[in-house]
Amino acid sequence: MLEFVTEPFAFQFMRNALYAGLLTVLMASLVGTWVVMRGMSFMGDAMAHGVLPGIAVAFLLGGNLLVGAAISAGVMIGGISIASARSRLGDDTAIGLLFVGMLALGVAIISARGAYAGDLTTILFGDPIGVTRGNLRTLAIATLVTVVVTILLYRPFLVLSFSRAKAHVLGMYPRLAHFAMLGLIATVIVTSFRTVGTLLVFAFLVAPPATASLLARRGPVMMTVAVLVGSVSVIAGLLVSFHYGTATAATIAGLSVLLFFLVLTVREAVDAVRRQVDRFRPQGAAA
Repeated sequence: MLEFVTEPFAFQFMRNALYAGLLTVLMASLVGTWVVMRGMSFMGDAMAHGVLPGIAVAFLLGGNLLVGAAISAGVMIGGISIASARSRLGDDTAIGLLFVGMLALGVAIISARGAYAGDLTTILFGDPIGVTRGNLRTLAIATLVTVVVTILLYRPFLVLSFSRAKAHVLGMYPRLAHFAMLGLIATVIVTSFRTVGTLLVFAFLVAPPATASLLARRGPVMMTVAVLVGSVSVIAGLLVSFHYGTATAATIAGLSVLLFFLVLTVREAVDAVRRQVDRFRPQGAAA
């Protein structure tokens, strides 16, 4: 059993994949907690797909993929803001339009060259075992920035997750805090697409924090639990993919979602037992 766990990490590429996965989990769990608390999952999904055109253009031109993704994320955020502010459309409609439009544009650009299937698969699903030291440095810097911003803007993010009006009354500049949150979401997606791809990074943003929300209520506790859940998913996913030849990023993402349903099932079972105990407890008995 010990060899099952230790054998894969004797290889440098597996250790790089592990480090990249853990950094991505830390970054995504901090940001994803606010995404879940504010009900911004659709926004996170749209942003994950919205960076595809920029990555595709940079890929075809031989440019920096991170720069292309960052530009595309900026266009996505700006487009959503303009569509929702200058029309009668709600935010969800504006997000949906940009989501489909940017995804379609990205696929169309990639399909213009012959190696369409392979290129698209790499961009959408990532290549964790191909992570380089340069990728790790980028992830480490992005993670540090995410931690610092999360600490500095914790109170505005917390109040904004409950009431934009209250955040405004308290002088916390909810609009700026909202754009800071969008910037963090974009940072997670832009810097981690090499690890898990633009498609599966959404699982990191939502699944571990959603699992944590079943077990905790306070923000810092949720973030801590989310990091632990995500880390378990990364380690287990790498082991499964190494020994059984499954797609690494998809295995990690799938396990993170599976953990959510396992925790949900256990919690429902525990709640059912408690209800039965309360039902048969003699009236007036101490709780």
